[in-house]
Amino acid sequence: MRPDAVRRVLHAELAAVRERRAGEPPRVLDVGGGSGVWAVPLAASGCAVTVVDPSPNALATLNRRAKDAGVVDSITALQGDSDALGQLVPAGSVDLVLGHGLLEVVDDPKTTIAAMAEATTPGGLVSVLVANRYAAVLHRAISGRLVDARRLLDDPAGQLAEETLSRRYDIPGLTQLLIDGGLKVELVQGHGVVSDLVPGSVLESNPGAAEALAQLELAAATTSPLLDVAARLHAVGRR
Repeated sequence: MRPDAVRRVLHAELAAVRERRAGEPPRVLDVGGGSGVWAVPLAASGCAVTVVDPSPNALATLNRRAKDAGVVDSITALQGDSDALGQLVPAGSVDLVLGHGLLEVVDDPKTTIAAMAEATTPGGLVSVLVANRYAAVLHRAISGRLVDARRLLDDPAGQLAEETLSRRYDIPGLTQLLIDGGLKVELVQGHGVVSDLVPGSVLESNPGAAEALAQLELAAATTSPLLDVAARLHAVGRR
């Protein structure tokens, strides 16, 4: 797998956790990650992962992926909403909490962040990945959906009424959300800064283009103003 800005941060954190825990498996909580996109690779890398998700179908997918990867024993699946996180996971019991693609759809993001922070051990990390409202404006404008682009720009939550997403974020709003949840924000970076814009035909017809794009994406992830219009925003906060 080529370098990825989010995975680079998570791998560095997990290495630090292993050192602090004298080689014991890092304890990871994936909130809303029922299909196992993040949980299964983390379990395969030696983490003990707990997944909380309200969807039984998503958790069934997680179980299939875990079996295929041979990591069933390293993953604990719990069905439940993020609002009930405190009833499912003991306070201060995990080293790393993921909320990737979660804050756009929960009823109350402030409550969710506070619950994620509470589940984290002192000194642990919360990682969130969210849709960027300004990227959504640009992508619709580029595709000719100018009215929708203006509606997204004007809406404080970056939302269209007909969408399933309840909200999108900008950097100041996301940063303040983590601070209000009791976290010290260490990093906000872009994800999908340029990689989402490059046609697949470019990668297929140019040897070495995929690696060049991966390296460009890593550099752009922390370079403003490029990161400000990334498809997604990735923020990490320390408890």
